[in-house]
Amino acid sequence: MTTNHQTETTTSTSTPQESLPSTPYAVFIGRWQPFHKGHEWLIAQKLDQGIPCLIMVRDVAPDEANPLPADQAADIIRARYGSQVFVMVIPDIESVNYGRGVGYEINMHDPPSDIHAISATRLRHMLRRNDDGWREYIDSSIWKQVAEIYG
Repeated sequence: MTTNHQTETTTSTSTPQESLPSTPYAVFIGRWQPFHKGHEWLIAQKLDQGIPCLIMVRDVAPDEANPLPADQAADIIRARYGSQVFVMVIPDIESVNYGRGVGYEINMHDPPSDIHAISATRLRHMLRRNDDGWREYIDSSIWKQVAEIYG
């Protein structure tokens, strides 16, 4: 039997396929719940270099750590970036695998300590307690959406 969250796992995009840049993308995979300034810092590492970004939102079953359906998490990212990034929902993943000579890099970005300290778990707790301290860690352009979803 297929659960609802599995059947909704479809490619959804912020721009039509035919308008995608022909240059390779930087790929980011995550749950993004909630999307915060630490996530923004990570994506900026490539956007600031003029590299197009593909943000993949894992379609995980909603629970305490993942209260948003993947399509809502994707919508928040689209609201934050508009057409600056390409966003798609993907099935949940078990691992990321590659072979030799794959033709792309695998990069790890080490954030500064203030960014590293941002915790989505802590932000979810703040949102559930109606503690407005979460606003310090989430871009003001998406406050309304985040507050409505977690409100």
